[in-house]
Amino acid sequence: MLTAVTGINWGDEGKGRVIDLLAENADVVVRYQGGNNAGHTVVTNNCKFVLNLLPSGILHPDVTCVLGDGMVVDLDHLENEIESIREKGIVISPQNLKLSKHATISMPWHKIQDELEEDRLAKTGSAFGSTRRGIAYAYSDKYKKKTLRLGDLLHLDKPHIQSRLKTMLEYKNLELGGCYHQAPMSYPALLSWCEKKAEQFAPYITDTGNYIAAALSNHQKVVLEAQLGAMRDIDYGIFPYTSSSSTISAYGPIGAGIPGTLPDHIVGVLKAYSTCVGAGPFTAEKAMPEKWMESLRKSGGEYGAATGRPRRVGPFDAVASAYGLKCQNADKIALTKLDVLSHMDEIPVITSYKLNDEIITEFDPLDDLDSMTPVIQMLPGWNTDISKCRKYEELPENARKYIETLEHLLNHEIQFISVGAERNQYLTKGEWL
Repeated sequence: MLTAVTGINWGDEGKGRVIDLLAENADVVVRYQGGNNAGHTVVTNNCKFVLNLLPSGILHPDVTCVLGDGMVVDLDHLENEIESIREKGIVISPQNLKLSKHATISMPWHKIQDELEEDRLAKTGSAFGSTRRGIAYAYSDKYKKKTLRLGDLLHLDKPHIQSRLKTMLEYKNLELGGCYHQAPMSYPALLSWCEKKAEQFAPYITDTGNYIAAALSNHQKVVLEAQLGAMRDIDYGIFPYTSSSSTISAYGPIGAGIPGTLPDHIVGVLKAYSTCVGAGPFTAEKAMPEKWMESLRKSGGEYGAATGRPRRVGPFDAVASAYGLKCQNADKIALTKLDVLSHMDEIPVITSYKLNDEIITEFDPLDDLDSMTPVIQMLPGWNTDISKCRKYEELPENARKYIETLEHLLNHEIQFISVGAERNQYLTKGEWL
């Protein structure tokens, strides 16, 4: 069975939490796009893990984790992340971690270029809110055919690979020197870096598409793990304030290396309120006073897992969420962090937008979203701890009404609800996986 787990909003919806639970019964977990700008937080046995490149299934000893074809991989970051996870007692080896030979390498200069350009844009107030980890530049060079893939590290002694390295270095020195007045990088240093990474990661690099296809043929359970959410998709998001890859579930099999396979289930993950890291239009933050938003931010611990930046927050946005749900084509919905709202006397929900005197109910990323204001419905809070609830019927009546209001606005049942950060603090209703 193939299950894709995707974000319906701007990212940071709690996908890592959902994948960690699904991994308990999975055989393979695959990251299929993005890079180390992802930040999935999982809490288990009072230990907090922040994962950037490693799939959330790495915390399960019987799960094989894959970094798929569609990813850009910063090997320096991966080395440090593996070491950090190992220090917490997690075993990582070529038996439980496999790197696609088709995945793109995030070269050392990509991060440098990202930082230089974001600093330049910041001087004019037009920065994109990049994580400064080189993701856009790695993808850009991928489509320019001016970078390496992981499988190339296995053939560094071949003349055609060395010729490509020299060509791309010459190009990059021209680009960084001409645009940013940077000193040129040397070929011997670049080749030495590649050789070191080849020695470290060669045992992990393989044809992961064949591996996943074989797992599915053997009736194993495979979970596809997305980074970010629909609003950050390169094609369907709030361009240009997006990621540089496709976060949409339809891309999942392509980025995983099994392009002819369709998911059996698509889980769309929503947070019980809205959050956003990075620049771009975010109508939800106009809904409530700053004091309300700061209280929500502190209650929910809303700081970026990858960057530590305070997240922009606001009420649940049904307009944006309905659009994200349509993009992801999810048949299952997981709602996270419902417990964070438990202290509120009243809880706002955005039911539509307003532009001048016009009511907007359909989200369009090409609209003038910055000029829109949210239309709010206030719902009664429940003012009680729900972290011990394990059945839907155990939730306070107003908590159930809140969920049912969201279901009505989305025209879709919510089957999974998290009521705390710990692994066992959740409940299901309807037909879950």
